[in-house]
Amino acid sequence: MKLDRLIGILSILLQREKVTAVELAEQFEVSRRTIQRDVDTLCRAGIPLTTAQGAGGGISLVEGYRVDRTLLTAPEMQAILAGLRSLDSVSGSRRYAQLMEKLSAGSGTLVPGSSDMLIDLSSWYKDSLAPKIEQIQSAIRLHRTVRFFYFSPKGESARAVEPCCLVFHWSAWYLWGWCRTRADFRLFKLNRMTELTAGEPFEPRAAPLPDLEPERFFPARCRITVLFDPACRWRLVEEYGTDRFTPEPDGRLRFTGGFPDAESALSWVLTFGEAAELVEPKELRTQLHHLARTLASRYGRN
Repeated sequence: MKLDRLIGILSILLQREKVTAVELAEQFEVSRRTIQRDVDTLCRAGIPLTTAQGAGGGISLVEGYRVDRTLLTAPEMQAILAGLRSLDSVSGSRRYAQLMEKLSAGSGTLVPGSSDMLIDLSSWYKDSLAPKIEQIQSAIRLHRTVRFFYFSPKGESARAVEPCCLVFHWSAWYLWGWCRTRADFRLFKLNRMTELTAGEPFEPRAAPLPDLEPERFFPARCRITVLFDPACRWRLVEEYGTDRFTPEPDGRLRFTGGFPDAESALSWVLTFGEAAELVEPKELRTQLHHLARTLASRYGRN
């Protein structure tokens, strides 16, 4: 992509005193004429470049621009590298790693070979997620709607959406866009989409950033108190931290927390099996008692 190449050329010029068009052409696998056009583009964008012909000549930044070599420090470049690697973990390709190699070309110390951070955004659904992400990215660039069937707690529905951006949050990938079915901006979880296809072109509209406050999507309407066996401490710490439970005199752990509804609260408690005892609210405790009797009847049959 031209933008990647322009960023790469600028990065090299910030790191080296001078570079020839031949070197840049070889580095980015394009012709010298293309490099010359890129240099013209950078100049029109306000980047002060100079070119010199003959032996010892080449392309360089004007002397007064040298102060901008400190634009990105080594730790900052490492942070960029970690981010680019994380995008490769989603797509399963080396597209962004190759871009980083181009950005770091000619630098001996700016981007060390090792990194102290590795971000892996892939998931168990990598094989199905990567094609969806690629397809949605293409639709965003081309300003085309996307159509899909969506599965939610309220049921299955067909949606037509004007895509705005992809969001990685709550350890999952989402699409933020204008839902024509609901006439509003909505957040859609990619794992709940099926039969994703590109639709017709649309005129982009002003889009607000998604409000990702947990209370907006997971309001704590149902508050519960649960006693857990000490062996559950690791999981409570992992999911909620150390300040959401207190030790009881008998060694059990008293947890208090909120859930969007009674069903999600019960489902969570049941994942602990007999290591958890729901204490409050009483009506939910009664509901769990009836559920336990139903399950005992079902699984006690011959």
